[in-house]
Amino acid sequence: MSDATNPEVLLFASTTQSFLEKEASLSRLRELHAAGTSFDTKWWRRAAELGWTSLLVPEELGGGSVSGAVAGGVRDLAMVAELAGKTLAPGPLHPVSTVLAGLVEAPENHEATIESLVSGDIVGSWAVSEPGKSWSSPDTSVTATRADTGYRIEGVKDRVEAGADSGVLLVVARCDGAIRQFLVPTDAPGVHIESQRSVDLVKSYARVHFDGVDIDQSAVVGSADQTAALIARQSQIAQVLQCAEVVGILDSVLDFTIQWGFDRYSFGRPLGSYQALKHKYADLKIWFEACRATTSAAVAAVGARSPGAEMAVSVAKSYVGEHAPGMLQDCIQLHGGIGVTWEHDLHLYLRRVTLNRSMYGTPEEHNLRVYHLTKVGPRAWAHAQAGDWGLEPAS
Repeated sequence: MSDATNPEVLLFASTTQSFLEKEASLSRLRELHAAGTSFDTKWWRRAAELGWTSLLVPEELGGGSVSGAVAGGVRDLAMVAELAGKTLAPGPLHPVSTVLAGLVEAPENHEATIESLVSGDIVGSWAVSEPGKSWSSPDTSVTATRADTGYRIEGVKDRVEAGADSGVLLVVARCDGAIRQFLVPTDAPGVHIESQRSVDLVKSYARVHFDGVDIDQSAVVGSADQTAALIARQSQIAQVLQCAEVVGILDSVLDFTIQWGFDRYSFGRPLGSYQALKHKYADLKIWFEACRATTSAAVAAVGARSPGAEMAVSVAKSYVGEHAPGMLQDCIQLHGGIGVTWEHDLHLYLRRVTLNRSMYGTPEEHNLRVYHLTKVGPRAWAHAQAGDWGLEPAS
């Protein structure tokens, strides 16, 4: 997903890969799990210094992409996510990038927060999901009521990634009959964070209760007319990062699974030389290349702000989410008995892939979205979605 002809991008990719292999190995992930820690804050600041958090941020706000363009920034960020997937790197790359994707579109009053997120001094996360509801459900029960000096937030958000480690939350709430977004500090009176269990060893989530949280007028992000476009952009960034991470996971797992087949012998021959296993390897390779292709198309469309970005993202999320868990299960079977042990790394990858499948829309949900987009077209779909959310459709 990177520009193989750009020497600066190649250097950035090489530096990122070296950093991940040295500082975010699978053994380090197991150590964090044993300690009950999601990630090391000092490590995250070092990752931010490498430029991970600045890729979606324009230069005038303290950021800048390696490729030197907004479209390139999305591609560069997807490359980081893919490399991070190879080692299942911990850290809040996804939630911080999603929050920044929204804030840079409406930076007024939030320049200091953007700077802190880019530097790694604080972590931010997107509070969009609610208990018992789909991530895209228009039935938002969290409310923002106008008060004398600003707004009062009431309600509960669910599955907030790195919620317990975040300094700010970008909260989706209903205000005056419309959907708006608000930047809420996690140390504000009335914010209560309840950790949730996760199938992943280190990715953490939280349920956040907003019990009469008073925030300033300046906490609102964007105008009412901008909100639909902000939410759409943030959703697309969150989804392509998940797909890119899974592509990195599959690349790594297939490499060592195929190598395992040629390292193990049966009746004097490598296991990988048997025709039945060759066919299975070929199937896995075909599915992997399709996952990579759909993800690359989605990254390009989101980076270019193409009218077909919504379709491309849903196609990628559907295909990758549908095939990746089965591919991991096949790799476990190809490893034999050792593949199901705690000591082997395969289950670490399977956990992350299984988690990503269910977040920001399941394959089934995205299949329906692709169907509707095919039938009514992107513009009509945008109108329908905006109407459900009580928003004006994005242009």
